Amino acid sequence: MDYAAARANMIECQVRTNKVIDPSVIAALGTVPREAFVPEALRPVAYIDEDLTVAPGRYLLEPMIIGRLLQSADVKKTDRALDFATGTGYGAALLTHLAGSVTAVDSRASLLDLARRALASANVPVTFVEAPLDGVLSQTEGLASGGFDVILVSGAVPQVPAALLDLLAEGGRLVAVEKSEVAGGGVQPMGKAVLYVKQGGVVAPRILFDSATPLLPEFAPKPQFVF
Repeated sequence: MDYAAARANMIECQVRTNKVIDPSVIAALGTVPREAFVPEALRPVAYIDEDLTVAPGRYLLEPMIIGRLLQSADVKKTDRALDFATGTGYGAALLTHLAGSVTAVDSRASLLDLARRALASANVPVTFVEAPLDGVLSQTEGLASGGFDVILVSGAVPQVPAALLDLLAEGGRLVAVEKSEVAGGGVQPMGKAVLYVKQGGVVAPRILFDSATPLLPEFAPKPQFVF
């Protein structure tokens, strides 16, 4: 398969046609080989316009969704960036083309090993952190200092955890997809992409667009009895 041609087709047919216009984001999407971040069996479909499950509960986000999220985050070459729930590291790989340094966090050592190998030749420093995603992030080595200018959440959550927002620097931006909980447990199939910005010590959200990004299982609402 001609992956370079598939990548170029992705840019023209999925990315540019869906309001991604930032040249640096387009360049990153056109440079990073998606096929390097999926299991071999999924490589032929690495460039389809859908989210791909690369491991249980970990995802390669749909091209136009991750493109719009990164565009909304307005990543700068001086930024310190965090890819949360990095999985095999695709989001982190894109961030290496946009930010000054990148931290990739996941709870699974096996996935971080895959990400580490895929990002071995990254052009900016990448720090890999193994930590429970639903833990006390501010007390985790590699994250405790916070001060991230950009945070990308590589999967949906019912609501961005306060512990993650606490890692933002002043002026920092976090992009994620939030899915509302439903009665009895679970979440709505369609969520909202959200941009959080920290200004004057206060973090405020702004809704961006609709997205069906799959939920990170660590944040799945627990089933409840409904009377």
